[in-house]
Amino acid sequence: MRELVSEPDGSAVPSVTTEAVDPVPGAGAPHLPQQPDLVQLLSPEGERLEHPDYSIDVSAEELRGLYRDLVLVRRWDVEATALQRQGELGIWASLLGQEAAQIGAGRAMADSDTAFPTYREHGVAWTRGVDPLHVISLFRGVDNGGWDPVATGFNLYTVVIGAQTLHATGYAMGLQRDGAESAALAFLGDGATSQGEVNEAMIWAASFSAPVVFFCQNNQYAISVPLERQSRVPLYQRAAGFGFPGVRVDGNDVLAVLAVTRAALAAAREGQGPTFIEAFTYRMGAHTTSDDPTRYRLASELEEWKLRDPIARVKAYLSRTGVADAAFFDAVEAEGDELAKRIRSGTVEMPDPPGTAMFDRVYAEQTPPLAAQQAEFEAYQASFEGAGH
Repeated sequence: MRELVSEPDGSAVPSVTTEAVDPVPGAGAPHLPQQPDLVQLLSPEGERLEHPDYSIDVSAEELRGLYRDLVLVRRWDVEATALQRQGELGIWASLLGQEAAQIGAGRAMADSDTAFPTYREHGVAWTRGVDPLHVISLFRGVDNGGWDPVATGFNLYTVVIGAQTLHATGYAMGLQRDGAESAALAFLGDGATSQGEVNEAMIWAASFSAPVVFFCQNNQYAISVPLERQSRVPLYQRAAGFGFPGVRVDGNDVLAVLAVTRAALAAAREGQGPTFIEAFTYRMGAHTTSDDPTRYRLASELEEWKLRDPIARVKAYLSRTGVADAAFFDAVEAEGDELAKRIRSGTVEMPDPPGTAMFDRVYAEQTPPLAAQQAEFEAYQASFEGAGH
């Protein structure tokens, strides 16, 4: 910036240009304290571990199913990213690296539970039976989400950061008053914990012992801001300030996430109130396809996290224990190829909605002012017919 300095005659002239710097608040303070132990049931090398508070019994069939979920969801994500790069989607929010957090949490839900996602929970959508093309249609701009939230137990995507936690808490309070034995699962990112809506939701959830679980995927960077600028304590410890339990789990360990989320949801259904889960993971790709993560993180850090890949550790465990063989892995890869083909063809062939579709679901019954607006829009569109436009 340029500053004014006084000359001997009293006149003011610009000084030399100096760079404006945005200092990091608390930059002189130490970074986060030593990270506490994570709940972990499967090591990065694929070795089975035990935890005194979160034991889990998973059958061979369930293990193979979890691996299949992880692989197919990643394939969906990779294909959608490619489609966006080719101009077929307006934007895409990748889940690369966060598959275990989402699959584990989604598979922990009971049929009667309801998930409240952000805009990145494609893996949870998969576990709730949502067609990938119904999610992609949203990012293509064809509709606002093509699935039924009631039938799937998976609410529509929320772009407003943190707003879904309020929705989930209010819904959970409704479940409580209805006497329903079900719970709400609210997803959020580490950056969202700085939003007022999230703190308000946790205050209400604590005050009313609402049956809601807050599932935070701490992927280290929010959009582009590292964790140490969001919090001076590990995120899960914030729950204590609201008066309910917090737990930190290895977000790249699908078994640990499954066990921890299953326990938290069971406690919520039993009337024990909310829980905050911090799934410690890492966003391997960009925040969205409009982001460049090389501007704010190091390549060496990315390489380090690749060694903790959530799919590789499950594959190693399945191979080591003989739960799955080469034929199974080949079959899953082939299924991924077929899924990719269906996603590509279904996206490219997706019809654009008529312009009048924006009037169809504004209200349960169309109002006279809305009908007048639609008539005006239709007349305007008709004025172009045959006019060479």
